[in-house]
Amino acid sequence: MELKEILRKLVSYNTIRDKENKELMDFIEDYLKGYNFTTKRINKCLLAFNDNNPNIGFVGHTDTVDYESWDGNPFELQEKDDVLTGLGVCDMKGGVASILSAISEIDLNKNKIALYFTNDEEIGFEGIKDIKDEIIPNNIIIGEPTNNVPIVGTKGVLELEVEFYGVKCHSSTPDKGINAIYECISFINKLKDYYETVIKNNLNNMFDIPYTTMNIGMIQGGETVNSVPGKCKITIDFRIANKEDLKTIKNKIEELLKDYNSKLTIKLNIEPKINKTDVSFLEDISSKKETKCYITEGSFIDKNFIILGPGPDTSHQKNEYIYYSTIKQTKELYKEIIKKYNNKKEK
Repeated sequence: MELKEILRKLVSYNTIRDKENKELMDFIEDYLKGYNFTTKRINKCLLAFNDNNPNIGFVGHTDTVDYESWDGNPFELQEKDDVLTGLGVCDMKGGVASILSAISEIDLNKNKIALYFTNDEEIGFEGIKDIKDEIIPNNIIIGEPTNNVPIVGTKGVLELEVEFYGVKCHSSTPDKGINAIYECISFINKLKDYYETVIKNNLNNMFDIPYTTMNIGMIQGGETVNSVPGKCKITIDFRIANKEDLKTIKNKIEELLKDYNSKLTIKLNIEPKINKTDVSFLEDISSKKETKCYITEGSFIDKNFIILGPGPDTSHQKNEYIYYSTIKQTKELYKEIIKKYNNKKEK
């Protein structure tokens, strides 16, 4: 099956929140069995091997984000010149299609490969959490969109939820209550001051934004306009540039929260990850190597990883698209990487 037709088939499945996950995984499994891969299902994930001791592994998630509006059918691959449009073509069914197409064009008797297809990457990373202990090769390629530039490191993440508790009462007598939203705002102001004066001054120039960033993404509080709110909840997202920031930020937040009736919940606590393996053999593939401020499934596994996939990166955008020329290049890069890893002598 030609590369474009594989992508067309993958896009046709509605995998928003894993809706048609099984049907898509069935398609991939049947395809791989045609090349004598041994397959295994773990919950909603699919694992495939052509050897018990693979030298290189590929990880790809099959779910997509939802869409708010779209020109045409988001589950139908649209073509115009070099542009391929469809939900998930970039993030990351394009990468999945590239590896499936690549294995059809290499000598599988000489190349030992493992493939890991996951679910739930866009929401909670439950898929990679389910299979992280099953991943065998020490070196992994993750096919997220990079415009074919190898990404060798990513930031970590500290995701927190804080719930503030006040005393609810009628809005005509606010002094009889404690406004949980006011409590939350007071805390946010103190945290923002800490962010501006301390966190942003702890630099790591390996990243484009060379410090840990903070975003308060959601605030939920109150029930009616004529009631003093008794609860208010916020979520905070830190993208961690320096490993030590995880501990110092958590400690500072706990210190600040001593002044409030509140509950702190840690949702994610992931260290930054920089590839430690020798990737010099990639120099003839790309002269550029970069790091990114986001996290990928690589942050959940105890393996070295390179993020490499087609482009441009139009993830989560209306009318998400990639260039056919880049996805063809991705396939060729994957073929070359497979051969290099299988011939590479470990030091």
